Amino acid sequence: MAESIHRLLAADHRRLDALLDRATVDPERIDRAAYAEFRAGLLKHIGMEEKILLPATQRLRGGEPLPVAAALRLQHGAIAALLVPPPTSDIVATLRVVLSIHNPLEEDPGGVYETCERVAANEATALLADLRAVPDVPVAPHVAGPRVLDAARRALARAGLDVGPLPLTRQE
Repeated sequence: MAESIHRLLAADHRRLDALLDRATVDPERIDRAAYAEFRAGLLKHIGMEEKILLPATQRLRGGEPLPVAAALRLQHGAIAALLVPPPTSDIVATLRVVLSIHNPLEEDPGGVYETCERVAANEATALLADLRAVPDVPVAPHVAGPRVLDAARRALARAGLDVGPLPLTRQE
């Protein structure tokens, strides 16, 4: 079966899910190395979508963004905000909820990946090559503190992600 944009990016979601699972095998302790790999991979994945997939699709639509593009960007911002503080069980639980809402928008039938592939049509192979060529992204150290957590809460609210009240206060 030939690789497609959908297969590439959905497989990356599965890889990232597995890394997060590996990071939290022990509910009492987050595996920092596995979480660091998850964090770097998720930031790269977001970059692939924000810098390549969504702009290319907008260009191919004559400058018209996908109707869901603004919502995706707000969700990507919320996800990135959750990756700033050091990981805690609360942050990981919140990330899982957010990703369970976000990923289906991209992967489900009629979702972003399928739509981008359809719009790209003859350019899909070149777009796929561009996605595969994205380098790893530099990742800054975690930043702790109430301001960081407040910023994450605001980003979640802007994205309309009702994930319930988030304690997000403990540093583990």
